[in-house]
Amino acid sequence: MKERIKDIISYSDMIGSLVKKDLRGKYKGSVLGFLWTFINPLCQIIVYTIVFSVIVRSNLDKFYVYMIVGMIPWLFFDMSLRQGSGCVRYQGDMIKKIYFPREVLPVSCVTSNFVNMLFCFVIVFAVLFISGIGVRIEALLYLPLIMAIEYLLSLGFALIVSAGTVFFKDLEHITTVVLMAWIYGTPIMYSLEMIPANIKWLFKANPMTSVIESYHKILYWKALPSGKEGLYSAVFAIVMVIIGELVFAKLDDNFAEEL
Repeated sequence: MKERIKDIISYSDMIGSLVKKDLRGKYKGSVLGFLWTFINPLCQIIVYTIVFSVIVRSNLDKFYVYMIVGMIPWLFFDMSLRQGSGCVRYQGDMIKKIYFPREVLPVSCVTSNFVNMLFCFVIVFAVLFISGIGVRIEALLYLPLIMAIEYLLSLGFALIVSAGTVFFKDLEHITTVVLMAWIYGTPIMYSLEMIPANIKWLFKANPMTSVIESYHKILYWKALPSGKEGLYSAVFAIVMVIIGELVFAKLDDNFAEEL
């Protein structure tokens, strides 16, 4: 595994080029162009905010802030898996023609979405200050760590679904369906305290729960994230990357035959 990691790192220039290409081409030709980076998540957030603050009636103060703080990181995870599921399958010609570590494709996909999330955090901080909540510098110092943990978690899952989709095409659609359900099992539109005690363990087992809760604590509650939750997230993310790489490496040799 060490040799494969070194090989991937040696292709960092290729990863950078693919990320730039994706970011530039994502909204190429559209009238609003790069502004869609902000418009897309804002539209989703507005819809969910109306549903959960007006119809369902959440009792969280300034619910729209709580929603934005959790939704922006979720969209990064969601898009990393959705796009990641097809990132190898749709690059069959490249894989057949030139040699490069195939992991470059899911890594560049996740990295592109990570950069997109960083841009979207402009919205998060703007809303935090406009709402009067502001930020706490001590808590904010933990934000890069939580982002790094989420990046690794997303990469681990992306490695698995990107390799699996090459052999089982339906996995791409299954991933989309799973993510549609997964968002409701993650405390983005509600507080974890609202969950009945007898089933709360099920929600806590969700690896994205501790990640989103950490974002909420740092940015919404302006508190330090839980060390226990942070450790669970970090260990789970590292394990997922290891499992993801083992699965990817196992299936890698047969990619060209299937594509």
